[in-house]
Amino acid sequence: MTIELDSEQPGLQQQTASILRELALAGKLGSGQVVVIGTSTSEVAGQRIGTNGAVDVAEQLLAGIREVQSEFGFDAVFQCCEHLNRALVMERALLERLGLTEVGAVPVPKAGGSMASTVYRSLSDPCLAEHIQAHAGLDIGETMIGMHLRHVAVPFRSSLRYIGEARVTAALTRPKLIGGERAVYRMEEEPDSTFCD
Repeated sequence: MTIELDSEQPGLQQQTASILRELALAGKLGSGQVVVIGTSTSEVAGQRIGTNGAVDVAEQLLAGIREVQSEFGFDAVFQCCEHLNRALVMERALLERLGLTEVGAVPVPKAGGSMASTVYRSLSDPCLAEHIQAHAGLDIGETMIGMHLRHVAVPFRSSLRYIGEARVTAALTRPKLIGGERAVYRMEEEPDSTFCD
């Protein structure tokens, strides 16, 4: 399925790269960090999620993601659809590096989704993991990636809000802030003169 875009708008690859690049810059994403990406190619094409997946749309989106990934050096993992319990497609080397639990399935467009299926076939040693705690996330078409983000998720608003016809939601994460009224969160802050034992 080929998406017809207004000639004034950038293509799907460019839209995806633009949004992900903004996210990577804002979050200072780089080597050793993970971005989880959920995608409904049906929504990108203007259809209801899960009804009209398209591998050619997935290929365009993936090209934009790979472009930014090669610039910044982060790892990207891709969420399957609900029929595979939202498992994550990734290279086996990443799964092993992070000590994640592998699950067995091969995503296909009707069970896993067009994006997960396309990514799986593009990797050198693909596998699926059950869970991850990613540093950031990009949700194209309201696929619900929150279960795979670290605590605490912080919404990120990009300058583009859509890829094709799909609404885009993005998030960065930050460490939990612990402590109470005496807690200091930056080295530049001076603690008061009261000491704890």
